[in-house]
Amino acid sequence: MKTEPPAQASRATTDLSRAELDAVARRMAEADVPPAGPLEAALITGGRSNLTYVLSDGTARWVLRMPPRAGRTPSAHDVAREFRVTSGLRDSGVPVARPVVLCEDESLLGGAFTVVEHVDGRSVQSRDDLAALDDTQLDHVVASLTSTLAALHRVDHVAAGLGRFGRPDAYAQRQLHRWRGQWQLVAPEDEEVRAAAAELERRLVAAVPEQRSTGIVHGDFRIDNTILDHGRLPGVAAVVDWELSTIGDPVADVAMMCAYRDEALDLILGAPSAWTSDRLPDAPALAEAYEAAGGVPLDHWDFHLALAYYKIGTIAAGIEHRHRAGVGTGPGFATAGRAVPRLMAAGLAVGSLRA
Repeated sequence: MKTEPPAQASRATTDLSRAELDAVARRMAEADVPPAGPLEAALITGGRSNLTYVLSDGTARWVLRMPPRAGRTPSAHDVAREFRVTSGLRDSGVPVARPVVLCEDESLLGGAFTVVEHVDGRSVQSRDDLAALDDTQLDHVVASLTSTLAALHRVDHVAAGLGRFGRPDAYAQRQLHRWRGQWQLVAPEDEEVRAAAAELERRLVAAVPEQRSTGIVHGDFRIDNTILDHGRLPGVAAVVDWELSTIGDPVADVAMMCAYRDEALDLILGAPSAWTSDRLPDAPALAEAYEAAGGVPLDHWDFHLALAYYKIGTIAAGIEHRHRAGVGTGPGFATAGRAVPRLMAAGLAVGSLRA
């Protein structure tokens, strides 16, 4: 899966002990993928969302994902979802890392964990990563991203064994209910931010649309949640980070991809990100490219875009919440809170949802 610079996370809450690594190896052996030697682990993502490690037995490599060991919020770190959806998609033509192990016994590592194959490729996270791609390559990457998302939304989720992965109907209502609940858990003390969020909630509640499309929703789709191949004209080798995935309205997936183009993402990640670069198409152009690639019609676009800003604002507030609790350090934790008012304001400024 993705490779990132080592995170400056708390050693006490992120390290895997020898006993824990041996327990992981036993689970891998039970899945007929026995390591050739003792496992070693290198932390590559330190806990804004899930902890991610590269495992190695000296010969082969895998990726282990698990929730933060402290400060996590309900349903926000669901690695089991990642495993189930990628298992369903492995023969669909949508590129994913091959799943190996799902362990939901929290006694082993302090939380559920998954192990998947390591996909060899390039990870484009930062502006520096993006600078390695020339304009022709970048155009090809954008085309691959939008066509991959469109292909995901064309998958028959029932035929893929994901008929029980989520309720197919009333997605907008359920998302709004879920994220309002999440906001209540992590909302900052700033009264102006709370008031803006409350007003955006009010407008969203009044504008909940009828659902016209149903499919697999990734929930967090953008360039840094993919691995690109090493081709001269690189394309998507694997889509990663499926913890927010479900069955729902694909329009919401496209809206999240577009809302993440806001520079507030840089505050969440703690550095200038690839996805906010002005070398990439703006949100309307991305939406148009998605439809041209065979995606679903983008019905009720303003609602879904405004809801996307609300959701990302809540994610940013959750990161700040963990920072205040003293269980998150490193890039993004100290700055994510500054993204919240910007994102709530962006939601309030969307087209037909304006006052």
